[in-house]
Amino acid sequence: MEDRLTELETKLAFAEDLLDTLNRTVARQQAQIDLLQEQLRLLHQQIKDVQPAEARSLRDEIPPHY
Repeated sequence: MEDRLTELETKLAFAEDLLDTLNRTVARQQAQIDLLQEQLRLLHQQIKDVQPAEARSLRDEIPPHY
């Protein structure tokens, strides 16, 4: 019975450590996602600021090989 209890305590300790590691990973990834979303928002705003008032389609452009 003592061996079984020790084994369960060991498994619980590993499970808690894994959960803590996964929580830190998720938090780090969320911070990266937040940063990327902000960068994308800024990039989108810069593109909007640079484009002329009349939006041109890429289909209207002549490819460089012509």
